[in-house]
Amino acid sequence: MTELTFLGTGTSQGVPVIACNCRVCGSIDFRDKRLRTSAYVKFNGYSIVIDTGPDFRQQMLRENITHVDAVLFTHAHKDHTAGMDDIRSFNFKDQRDMPVYATAQVIEQLKQEFAYAFSPVKYPGTPSIDLREINKHPFVMDDGQTTIIPIEVMHYRLPVMGFRFGNLTYITDANYIAPEEMAKIEGSEILVINALRKEKHISHFNLEEALAIVERIRPRMAYLTHISHHLGLHAEVSQELPANVQLAYDGLKVQAG
Repeated sequence: MTELTFLGTGTSQGVPVIACNCRVCGSIDFRDKRLRTSAYVKFNGYSIVIDTGPDFRQQMLRENITHVDAVLFTHAHKDHTAGMDDIRSFNFKDQRDMPVYATAQVIEQLKQEFAYAFSPVKYPGTPSIDLREINKHPFVMDDGQTTIIPIEVMHYRLPVMGFRFGNLTYITDANYIAPEEMAKIEGSEILVINALRKEKHISHFNLEEALAIVERIRPRMAYLTHISHHLGLHAEVSQELPANVQLAYDGLKVQAG
């Protein structure tokens, strides 16, 4: 059994957007309040966070998450990495370095942006990170048997990693998936995929494109994430979706067998 909690379902600015007075940003529906995109996955005994964006601390507190075994990064954009410093709370509690899985490109960016955490002479209290390089090939967790399958998607010209956990696939910040990577998704019971807005976008699937991916994969259920205020009100957009597709919202929990 795999369980995923949507820690955040918003785009890089979140929803509401600062200084915006549109209908979505002014909505009182809790489902229209979207922190930056992130997820918490329970898979084969592991508790895993996907991306530590600017809202990481708030998300951990809201969901009362007291243990994290590992962090997976999809890519190095700030809305997915900016909260990594708060990993140190888990360092202090569990008295261990936090395993962080990322591509070589992302690791290099993390070392630049959080240089103090990787200094040969560390200041007391800084995050303790155990960097583990991955690529688009499956990797095995510390138990020697739990396998996670990365799925390389394109975010305009930037490679981004999605991940498959058993029968659940999580993809964000994509606007193209190559055929060989699409094959890794086939058979997923649950598919999470980004759908930024209805209009086309240079680096994200729009609603129509995301639904086309869902139609091809035919999961039992699909959940749309990385949503901007331009997509529309949760209640209204939900009425336009196929029966096996839902807009995700912050705090939603889903399971795959």
